[in-house]
Amino acid sequence: MKKHWWKALAVLIIFFVIVAGLIGPTPRLPILNESIRNVYFHVPLWFGMIILLLTAAIFSGRYLRTGNPDHDHVAVEFTNTALLFGVLGCLTGSVWANFTWGEPWPNDPKLNSVAVGMLLYLAYVILRGSFDDEQRRARISAVYNIFAFAVFVPLIFIVPRLTDSLHPGNGGNPAFGQYNMSSQMRPIFYIGVIGFTLLGVWITELRVRMRRIQAALEE
Repeated sequence: MKKHWWKALAVLIIFFVIVAGLIGPTPRLPILNESIRNVYFHVPLWFGMIILLLTAAIFSGRYLRTGNPDHDHVAVEFTNTALLFGVLGCLTGSVWANFTWGEPWPNDPKLNSVAVGMLLYLAYVILRGSFDDEQRRARISAVYNIFAFAVFVPLIFIVPRLTDSLHPGNGGNPAFGQYNMSSQMRPIFYIGVIGFTLLGVWITELRVRMRRIQAALEE
């Protein structure tokens, strides 16, 4: 039980964030209105996704250094979970954009950069499926995974800041919390980032266990 305390913590945090997100107090702001509650879900999902992608890139590097196939298993499952978080982030973001900007996917540099980044990682999944040789697949996909993360970070954090953007913190707009996140919301938001990240690690752990069992059965 001592080894699984963080799983119980993840469940408690997610439950707390859901309750706070649905019925907790929020500032009354023009345009945003009640949609500001989405900050508890949409943004933590993206933060969690980036942390998971960073971890996947680290394990890809460890595979290239050691050749241990288990590191490849961990890298690919962290990437898969991050893609799930990315899809959920896009869905929650589209709902939010529809209420605040008038359409689910406006022509915005941040959104377009995210779309390119997601396609970049979908190509990683396709790339892995195009090789029959396990070692070659693991080696090439590890290099690609590191490259994808190196491109993804400036794509979503730097490129949107170079031009006009609807997103807070981009294109000259002030960061979200500077002008519309109340002091009551801020701690719940950061707790949500921790909770969603722990949930992603938990999902990845289960998937890695399945891969290890499958590899053992094949041997």
